[in-house]
Amino acid sequence: GGAGRAAGRAPGAAGRAAARAERGGGEGAAPAAPAATTCRGRRRHCCSSAEAETQTSCASVQQVSSAEVRIGPMRLTQDPIQVLLIFAKEDSQSDGFWWACDRAGYRCNIARTPESALECFLDKHHEIIVIDHRQTQNFDAEAVCRSIRATNPSEHTVILAVVSQASNCMSYLLSLFSFQRFMENSSIIACYNELIQIEHGEVRSQFKLRACNSVFTALDHCHEAIEITSDDHVIQLHKVHRDSADNSQTESHSFRYKNRRKESIDVKSISSRGSDAPSLQNRRYPSMARIHSMTIEAPITKVINIINAAQENSPVTVAEALDRVLEILRTTELYSPQLGTKDEDPHTSDLVGGLMTDGLRRLSGNEYVFTKNVHQSHSHLAMPITINDVPPCIAQLLDNEESWEFNIFELEAVTHKRPLVYLGLKVFSRFGVCEFLHCSETTLRAWLQVIEANYHSSNAYHNSTHAADVLHATAFFLGKERVKGSLDQLDEVAALIAATVHDVDHPGRTNSFLCNAGSELAVLYNDTAVLESHHTALAFQLTVKDSKCNIFKNIDRNHYRTLRQAIIDMVLATEMTKHFEHVNKFVNSINKPMAAEIEGSDCECNPTGKNFPENQILIKRMMIKCADVANPCRPLDLCIEWAGRISEEYFAQTDEEKRQGLPVVMPVFDRNTCSIPKSQISFIDYFITDMFDAWDAFAHLPALMQHLADNYKHWKTLDDLKCKSLRLPSDS
Repeated sequence: GGAGRAAGRAPGAAGRAAARAERGGGEGAAPAAPAATTCRGRRRHCCSSAEAETQTSCASVQQVSSAEVRIGPMRLTQDPIQVLLIFAKEDSQSDGFWWACDRAGYRCNIARTPESALECFLDKHHEIIVIDHRQTQNFDAEAVCRSIRATNPSEHTVILAVVSQASNCMSYLLSLFSFQRFMENSSIIACYNELIQIEHGEVRSQFKLRACNSVFTALDHCHEAIEITSDDHVIQLHKVHRDSADNSQTESHSFRYKNRRKESIDVKSISSRGSDAPSLQNRRYPSMARIHSMTIEAPITKVINIINAAQENSPVTVAEALDRVLEILRTTELYSPQLGTKDEDPHTSDLVGGLMTDGLRRLSGNEYVFTKNVHQSHSHLAMPITINDVPPCIAQLLDNEESWEFNIFELEAVTHKRPLVYLGLKVFSRFGVCEFLHCSETTLRAWLQVIEANYHSSNAYHNSTHAADVLHATAFFLGKERVKGSLDQLDEVAALIAATVHDVDHPGRTNSFLCNAGSELAVLYNDTAVLESHHTALAFQLTVKDSKCNIFKNIDRNHYRTLRQAIIDMVLATEMTKHFEHVNKFVNSINKPMAAEIEGSDCECNPTGKNFPENQILIKRMMIKCADVANPCRPLDLCIEWAGRISEEYFAQTDEEKRQGLPVVMPVFDRNTCSIPKSQISFIDYFITDMFDAWDAFAHLPALMQHLADNYKHWKTLDDLKCKSLRLPSDS
């Protein structure tokens, strides 16, 4: 005890003395305990961080020089063995291996955490790893080794698992990670003998294998003649195949000896540090992931581990392809396309920049804030108590609301810019929304009035007419057979409500504008999905603040939470930054399995069934996205009107940006120079065509696709004629 405390206080001299005594003591039993104690004292002395503790033994490096290894005529220099000890806590077993490494002249590191172990191994490339597998409360030995085995340098590393005396057979572990097993024994002699046996056994064999692989790799990549000589630089052929009937071998070597002057080429020894050539039979790749989560694996981690395992025995071409797969999986936006610059169409670039980004930059000191025009003036028109009380002229228009040809602008005119209340009452009644929510039609009418009042009638495009148009498209899609068979009534109600509120209080400016202007909303929502977050939040605030318009007040909490989540998810899906992600997920998760099922493949799943909530979510997102931008699929007259309205709103934003000195996010939308046909062509090409092709494949919408083709032809004709307006002058 006294010797141990003294050693702890004076780790340098006492440690060296104890090590010398232990090495010279023959049996080594007596000095073992003081040596271990001194080891603890010295390790405390050199440790700088308890959390990421990695300690190095350097005293032994001076004791043993590099070893020479012969492989046939080759003489190679092997650096001192490096050993990594992975022990969460210092105990007699870790001390035993530490001092055994010191006696053998090995470089030794100790890691206390899985993260520091992996980091240390990737830095040092140890030949031997000793890991504590006696307990699991500090770290999972299997997960640690799985992470190490997934890296390139571990191919020739020997892993030794320390197991307790009472442990059962670890056959699974041994086969999976190529472990060697060491029964718990803190004797320095036992640890020393185990390490020496590994060094002269598997480590030496692995070193020779690396040497051969390096030679073969060098030969395979060499474009010059290879001369294998003796130490005297003599090319020799000791023996020819005498039994061979082919005499070409002897003829090609008529001179057995030929002196050659060795040029000044420095042939370096093959070391185990970092520059090893990969095995030709068991090739690993540098892109294998460093897995830092040791005990809880995320799904993507499991995928990467499966791919890593598949690479092990795959041909080089397959392994390289999987390597590219791993690189793709490391990206954060798996479903978003790489937006290249090969297409220099300024209209497309501006649409992408204005609709798919949350702002170019923040201008300091700008306090632009929108004022809410909540109370808008409307012409006096008596509001109906129920759908049966609407004026005859409005009722006559609403008789056609189930048709895709329904003219929303006529309803806008006869309702004095309040189409949402009337269309909402009719559509909600048709889908039984009041019955589902257990609310009266009076409450529904009050709610529709509040929501419509918070749309800005001064906006050219994002007003309550646009909301009514999206509601109409959503109801139309819900009537399609495959959509109807895929969704529950709760989904239908959520979709109709989401369509109604999806742009409430829209200021007539894009998210990019709000972020650049430093608006209150952009600050509130951290420049992320600013408007979409505001629409949903305000919609629920307006709904629940007054019992007279609270359509959710009579449903139970569980239904409300489910309905609320569905509404939020659908409104957020209208944000254009996630456009391609939503479309690609829909195609891969819905359309492709559906097509395979139709073609009679072995797929047993029902991708659109009600038992798959994740598929219902994708369908609802796609539905509201298509409804939100369905203008190019409307009849030509409606399409032209919508194109004029959205262009005017973008023109107004550009004018505002110039007045405020803000970045102009869509420069092509300058009212003096803009070509509306070009902007529509770019929008259809980039956003609409692929999305509606996918939606049509699911919902079967031939009429819409025909309108889309006709409208595209209209814009193309105008563009070919260099016309920048909505119509030819002769048609105006």
